[in-house]
Order: sequence, then C-alpha cells, then structure tokens
Amino acid sequence: MTTTESRIEQDLIARLEALKYAYRSDIRDRSSLEANFREKFQELNRVRLSNSEFERLKDDLVTADVFAASRRLREINSFERDDGTPLFYTLVNIKDWCKNTYEVVNQLRINTDNSHHRYDVVLLINGVPVVQVELKTLGVNPRRAMQQVVEYKNDPGNGYTRTLMCFMQLFIVSNQNETWYFANNNARHFSFDADEHFLPIYQFADESNEKINHLAPFAEKFLAKCTLGQMVSRYMVLVASEQKLMIMRPYQIYAVRAIVDCIHQNRGNGYIWHTTGSGKTLTSFKTSTLLKDNPDIEKCLFVVDRKDLDRQTREEFNKFQANCVEENTHTETLVRRLLSTDYADKVIVTTIQKLGIALDGTHKRKYKERLEPLRHKRVVFIFDECHRSQFGDNHKAIKDFFPNAQLFGFTGTPIFGDNASKVKIEGEQATDVTTEDVFQKQLHAYTITHAIEDQNVLQFHVDYFKADGKDKDKATGAVKQQAVVDAILDKHDTATAGRKFNAILACASINHAIAYHALFKETQARRLAENPEFRPLNIACVFSPPAEGNRDVLQIQEDLEQERADNQVEPDKKKAALKAIMADYTVRGHD
Repeated sequence: MTTTESRIEQDLIARLEALKYAYRSDIRDRSSLEANFREKFQELNRVRLSNSEFERLKDDLVTADVFAASRRLREINSFERDDGTPLFYTLVNIKDWCKNTYEVVNQLRINTDNSHHRYDVVLLINGVPVVQVELKTLGVNPRRAMQQVVEYKNDPGNGYTRTLMCFMQLFIVSNQNETWYFANNNARHFSFDADEHFLPIYQFADESNEKINHLAPFAEKFLAKCTLGQMVSRYMVLVASEQKLMIMRPYQIYAVRAIVDCIHQNRGNGYIWHTTGSGKTLTSFKTSTLLKDNPDIEKCLFVVDRKDLDRQTREEFNKFQANCVEENTHTETLVRRLLSTDYADKVIVTTIQKLGIALDGTHKRKYKERLEPLRHKRVVFIFDECHRSQFGDNHKAIKDFFPNAQLFGFTGTPIFGDNASKVKIEGEQATDVTTEDVFQKQLHAYTITHAIEDQNVLQFHVDYFKADGKDKDKATGAVKQQAVVDAILDKHDTATAGRKFNAILACASINHAIAYHALFKETQARRLAENPEFRPLNIACVFSPPAEGNRDVLQIQEDLEQERADNQVEPDKKKAALKAIMADYTVRGHD
C-alpha cells in the first residue's frame, strides 16, 4: 500500500515535535503567520509596537530580493518608531541560533493579488519562515516538487516576494525515500536547465559520506533545532559579488566543523583530504571567517605556495565576502598586518615564501625580531595543498617561532608511506615523511571516488592498450614509444566517443614527454601525407622548465622530484624544447 502524501506529512510533523519543535496548527494563513511573527519579534527585541509601526516594519522588511532579505536575517537592523527614535533590532537571535524558538506549520496558504499557493510544511525560526518542505508520494520523483517550487516562485506577485516568505533560505523536497535540499535564490540563480537538473541540489550525508536519503533520518540529522540553526547561520554563504546564496556540501561542513572543534579544544594539528575540484577554497574561506570571530585566536593565516595562487585565493575570498582580505604586496606588508590589531587583518592570505622571509632571523629588515610580540600567541595556519613544500625548513621555522600555533592542511593528494620521500624535519635525520607525520591526524576525507559518485567532479576512464605486433609490448626506447603513439592514434576516436573527451598521456620523465611530442608530430604529418582525410589530434605538452631562481617554480618542484632531477641534466635543452612546443602550439592556433 502506497503511503499517502498526507501520511508522510503527519509523520514528519510528529518527528519534528519529538525534536522539540512547537507544532502550530493555528497558523494557516498570512494573517496568522504575521501575528505570530509580531509576537516573536516583540519578545526578542523587548519592545511593543503600535499597529502603525508594525505595518511600516512589514513594508520595510518584505522584499523581492532574496539576497537582501538573507542579509537582513543575519544582521542588526534599524527602524524609526512613531516618535522618531531609532529601534535597533534583529529578526532572530543571531548570537546563539539555538536559543531561538523553532516552530512547524503545515498547509500554510498564502494568497496575494495574483497567486494562491499552499505550502506543505514550513519551519519558522523566531516566527520567520526559513525552510519550506515540499512532499510527494513514493511513486513521484522529488524533482516534481522542485519544479513546483520553481513554478510558485515564477508566479507574478507570489508569496515569496510579497510576504514574510521572502526570508525563505532553504527548500527541501522528498518522497520519503529520496530527500534533496537546495538554497533559495533570486531568479537568475534559480531555474531548471534544459535537462531538468536543478543546480545545485544536495543529498545530505554523514561524516563517512554515506547518503542519508530517507526523510526520517534526514530530519533527525539535518532538522534538529541547533543543527538547522547552524546550517542557516554558519554553513550558508552569501556571495556578495554574485548576490547569491550557497549552502555548503556535507563534506565541507564536516571539514569546517572538525577544524573549528580541534582549535576550540586545542587538540593539535590536522589535515583535510578533499579531492581536487571539490571546493576546498570555499571550505577554507568559511573556516577562516568562523575563526575570525574566535577571541582565543590572534591570527589566521591561509598559506599558499605560489604567487598566482595567492592572487587567486584572495579573489575567491573577496568574491565570497567583499574586501575580506587584502593583498600583501611584499613581506613588509605581511609583517605589518601580522602586528596589526585591526579586525580586518585577523585573516591573512600569503605565500609560504613571504612567510619564510618574515621568519628569517638573518634578514636585514629584522622582520623576525619585530614579530616577537606574536611568538606566544595562538596563531592558526591553514595550508592550501599541503605538499612537501610544508614538510621541511618552513615547517620547522613556524613551529620554532610559534610554539602555540596550530597547523591545518588541505590536500587532494595526501602523502602516505608508499609515496613518501626522505625529508629532514625539525632537525632530525632525513626520513620518509608523510602528511600525517607533519599534520598529526586526518580530520576528514572526501576522495575522488566520493566526488565521482556525487557528480561533483567529472568522471574519467582509463584504458590499457598493448601495441599490436609480436613482442612490441616488451620493446624499449623509440620502438616502444612509436608503438604507443600508433596505438593512441588508432584507438583515440573510439576511446573518446568521437573526440567528445580529452585524454592525457602521463610520461615517466621530461625527456620522454619531449620525445613523445616529437613522435606525435612526425607520425601525424606522415599519416596526413598518406591520407588527406586523416584528422590530426591537437597535442600539447606540459612540464616545468628549469627554475633558474624562480621561487614559484622552485616551490612547485619541491613536490615533483623527478621533474627537478630531470631539469638538472641539460637544462638548456629542456628550455629550448619547451619553447619549441609552445611555438608549435601557437602556430596551430589552439588556445
């Protein structure tokens, strides 16, 4: 027997009541919703509003701009009373969201001049509607509920733009067995694409990335009062540059929570293993902003290993929150900001090179001596891509100068025992060093397997080919390389579904890469001469040239031992080869 939508709704309400929500069966329309909001507003702000004041307050609050409403929900606002005095107020307890009142209403009907909508379940925080749950029966795809939400929002003069429903933050859709959630947004960020995929939508998961699909455990885990308060207040991001709301993915939330808890409890260091492309910048940004409000922390430094990543990270951080980090044009600026007591300088993005110079006791500008007031303060270092470049002298310099520092690393490629290299760390004899040796413990993991399952990164496919012909797979040198090139050219179109996808050939050394590039060029030219209908592949070749004192390249090659070793042999030939490859690529007119 199919469970009815009404039964699913009643079960959800009962579960929310068990979670200490107050069920308000009396709130069924706009007037009762507003009366309840007025009562909660007056209680929170310890004020009694006249009828005219409340009407003006409503007119001031209600807006069609989701982003503006969301900012107001999280801020201290002001309002002029009838007697001309200002009233500074909040809509909810923004200091402790757990202390707000949490209520659930169902079958709320909102009528405006042009629309008449009824909402299955709405969750109120301090009388403000912040979460809408749309339910369907088991046989109906939850995407139908998503489409319903979109249709409601597209209806001219709808309740989301004309009433307190403008404060809606999250939508949840479920047919009991499948449950999804997504953030509210203005129209340009809120629509189905051609394939009817609503982006971005999420399924909740536990700390080990096991999906929580059924509505009952989802409600227990996601809708618990304090958890929901944190979801809205801590784990949603208002992207100022795009006027857009984002809700963090579950694994990002667990990573942020793990770091913040580790700092709160002062439990040493740790690292986050989140695969490349999974949004580590957003995770680190949210971590930094939460630490900014931690009075126990003097400074939070987000450390990258190259100048281009310094710029990119600053741009990303400032996209999330305008002017939240400034550029450190040189080491002097970094030192000045480290010593600053300005709240705006509490979170700093810098390169590990500038940090190394600042802690160099032999530098003529005496940066290290000037930083003495910070020595015993609690400073947090967050390393983007914590590779071997953080394993040696830099690690030792930080630990020596900041004995109370906590170090956290993000990486998509942690170093384990089987891929470790010998590094001298903290004055000890050089030994094989892993990510765990440096950062003590793994705090959370979200691997490439998880990301592909969630469709958060593109899938990839590996094919293994043996060159045709007797004993060719055992050949060495140019014979084997020619066989590999021939196999790729023969099978590439089939393997990539008619060139719909790109492909990568990983080589053992720079010399091999140069040789393969030359072989592809020669072989394709020969095939084109023999067959005018042959379509050559676009071939590019990438490797780092000799560093020649370039600090950024030197830093990259800390993690690329083979490349560093290759460049020590005939470096001029490597540079000439790379220039020739780039020139060839440019001539062919490919970007």
